[in-house]
Amino acid sequence: MTVNDTAQPEPVQPEPAASGTTGSAGATPRPRVVLIGGASGSGKSFLARRYGRPHLPLDSFYRPQSEDAAEGGDGPAFPRTPYGEIDWDDAGTWNGPAAVEAIVQLRQTGTAQIPDYDISTSSIVGTVPLHLEYGNGSEADASGAAASGAGGVGGPIVAEGIFATQMPALLEAAGVPFDAWYIDQSPVTTAVRRFARDVAERRKPIPFLLQRGWALFRTDGARKQAAVDAGFVARSTADMQHDLFAMAGAPAEDA
Repeated sequence: MTVNDTAQPEPVQPEPAASGTTGSAGATPRPRVVLIGGASGSGKSFLARRYGRPHLPLDSFYRPQSEDAAEGGDGPAFPRTPYGEIDWDDAGTWNGPAAVEAIVQLRQTGTAQIPDYDISTSSIVGTVPLHLEYGNGSEADASGAAASGAGGVGGPIVAEGIFATQMPALLEAAGVPFDAWYIDQSPVTTAVRRFARDVAERRKPIPFLLQRGWALFRTDGARKQAAVDAGFVARSTADMQHDLFAMAGAPAEDA
């Protein structure tokens, strides 16, 4: 997979330091960030929805097809597959700095607005509010203040998506600490789950899904190695659930 650098906007901005001196009693702690990587269909969204406080879907930061310069848009030309379609598995179709900005806002204020992206039409149809959640089930309000009785720092913020492997470098540039885990499971299991999900959700035409599915199956091992090279730790779903449960206080559940 080749990243189309021309599709990336300005560099990410560093996260402002927490109030107080780092490591001192006066410093304001911030919620943990957990990145979950894995092939499309591996179960990333399940884990993030179950344990994220909140769940940040990185796929929401796809660029709308209307930006594609090759089709008359005012953005960069999107990368193409060997069979001529837009390569939605290339990070050149994705806005990573915007995803980092949302994480920084959540950590600073407890709330952020993220794009409402419609995969079936490759377009942004609105925005969705995200709020940091606390152990007692409360959320930060629109100003970022915790609801009455909320304790701790909230979180974890669990971010997942096929471009999660792009996030370590971006978060490091912004000075945001994180954990990065990659779902390690059979490529056959992943392929079957992916196809069933994509057909059920009518994400794309079936011929496109078959072509994409075969391409992803063939490159599964290379993508896993790229994630490890980017700083991810390959782990089983069960191991991830154990640690996420400890962070979020949610009951463990089979994927």
